[in-house]
Amino acid sequence: MLIFAQVLFWSIYLIKVALAVAAVIGAVTAFATRADAFEVAGRMQKMAWVAILAASTAAFVLPFHSNLLAVAAAVFTGIYWFDVRPQLRDILGNAGGW
Repeated sequence: MLIFAQVLFWSIYLIKVALAVAAVIGAVTAFATRADAFEVAGRMQKMAWVAILAASTAAFVLPFHSNLLAVAAAVFTGIYWFDVRPQLRDILGNAGGW
Protein backbone atom coordinates (compact mmCIF):
# COMPACT_ATOMS: atom_id res chain seq x y z
CA MET A 1 0.00 0.00 0.00
CA LEU A 2 2.90 2.32 0.75
CA ILE A 3 4.34 1.88 -2.74
CA PHE A 4 0.98 2.76 -4.31
CA ALA A 5 0.81 5.93 -2.20
CA GLN A 6 4.32 6.94 -3.22
CA VAL A 7 3.62 6.31 -6.90
CA LEU A 8 0.42 8.33 -6.66
CA PHE A 9 2.18 11.19 -4.86
CA TRP A 10 5.01 11.40 -7.38
CA SER A 11 2.61 11.10 -10.32
CA ILE A 12 0.56 14.03 -9.08
CA TYR A 13 3.74 15.97 -8.34
CA LEU A 14 5.10 15.45 -11.86
CA ILE A 15 1.76 16.41 -13.41
CA LYS A 16 1.71 19.62 -11.35
CA VAL A 17 5.28 20.44 -12.38
CA ALA A 18 4.43 19.89 -16.06
CA LEU A 19 1.32 22.05 -15.77
CA ALA A 20 3.27 24.76 -13.95
CA VAL A 21 5.83 24.81 -16.76
CA ALA A 22 3.01 25.01 -19.33
CA ALA A 23 1.44 27.90 -17.39
CA VAL A 24 4.74 29.80 -17.16
CA ILE A 25 5.45 29.35 -20.86
CA GLY A 26 1.86 30.35 -21.61
CA ALA A 27 2.20 33.51 -19.53
CA VAL A 28 5.44 34.41 -21.31
CA THR A 29 3.96 33.79 -24.77
CA ALA A 30 0.82 35.73 -23.87
CA PHE A 31 2.97 38.61 -22.65
CA ALA A 32 5.02 38.53 -25.86
CA THR A 33 1.93 38.50 -28.11
CA ARG A 34 0.60 41.79 -29.44
CA ALA A 35 -2.38 43.12 -27.48
CA ASP A 36 -4.46 43.83 -30.58
CA ALA A 37 -4.39 40.14 -31.54
CA PHE A 38 -6.43 39.32 -28.45
CA GLU A 39 -8.98 41.98 -29.40
CA VAL A 40 -9.23 40.74 -32.99
CA ALA A 41 -9.70 37.18 -31.72
CA GLY A 42 -12.53 38.35 -29.47
CA ARG A 43 -10.76 37.08 -26.37
CA MET A 44 -10.06 38.64 -23.00
CA GLN A 45 -7.37 41.28 -22.90
CA LYS A 46 -3.72 40.34 -23.05
CA MET A 47 -2.93 41.23 -19.44
CA ALA A 48 -5.96 39.29 -18.23
CA TRP A 49 -4.54 36.12 -19.79
CA VAL A 50 -1.09 36.89 -18.40
CA ALA A 51 -2.61 37.32 -14.92
CA ILE A 52 -4.70 34.14 -15.24
CA LEU A 53 -1.70 32.10 -16.32
CA ALA A 54 0.51 33.61 -13.60
CA ALA A 55 -2.15 32.76 -11.01
CA SER A 56 -2.33 29.26 -12.47
CA THR A 57 1.42 28.92 -12.00
CA ALA A 58 1.05 30.01 -8.39
CA ALA A 59 -1.74 27.48 -7.88
CA PHE A 60 0.55 24.70 -9.06
CA VAL A 61 3.69 25.82 -7.24
CA LEU A 62 2.43 27.10 -3.90
CA PRO A 63 1.42 24.50 -1.32
CA PHE A 64 -2.35 24.96 -1.33
CA HIS A 65 -4.39 22.18 0.19
CA SER A 66 -7.17 22.51 -2.34
CA ASN A 67 -7.00 20.31 -5.41
CA LEU A 68 -10.00 22.20 -6.80
CA LEU A 69 -7.77 25.24 -7.27
CA ALA A 70 -5.23 23.13 -9.16
CA VAL A 71 -7.99 21.68 -11.36
CA ALA A 72 -9.27 25.19 -12.17
CA ALA A 73 -5.71 26.29 -12.97
CA ALA A 74 -5.28 23.27 -15.25
CA VAL A 75 -8.51 24.14 -17.06
CA PHE A 76 -7.42 27.75 -17.62
CA THR A 77 -3.99 26.63 -18.82
CA GLY A 78 -5.61 24.16 -21.21
CA ILE A 79 -8.03 26.78 -22.53
CA TYR A 80 -5.12 29.06 -23.32
CA TRP A 81 -3.01 26.40 -25.04
CA PHE A 82 -5.76 24.60 -26.96
CA ASP A 83 -8.22 27.40 -27.74
CA VAL A 84 -6.74 30.88 -27.40
CA ARG A 85 -3.16 30.34 -28.55
CA PRO A 86 -4.02 28.53 -31.82
CA GLN A 87 -6.46 31.30 -32.72
CA LEU A 88 -3.84 33.94 -31.98
CA ARG A 89 -1.33 32.09 -34.14
CA ASP A 90 -3.84 32.03 -37.01
CA ILE A 91 -4.45 35.75 -36.66
CA LEU A 92 -0.78 36.62 -36.51
CA GLY A 93 -0.12 34.62 -39.66
CA ASN A 94 2.34 32.10 -38.30
CA ALA A 95 -0.02 29.15 -38.22
CA GLY A 96 2.35 26.30 -38.82
CA GLY A 97 1.13 23.77 -36.31
CA TRP A 98 2.85 23.64 -32.95
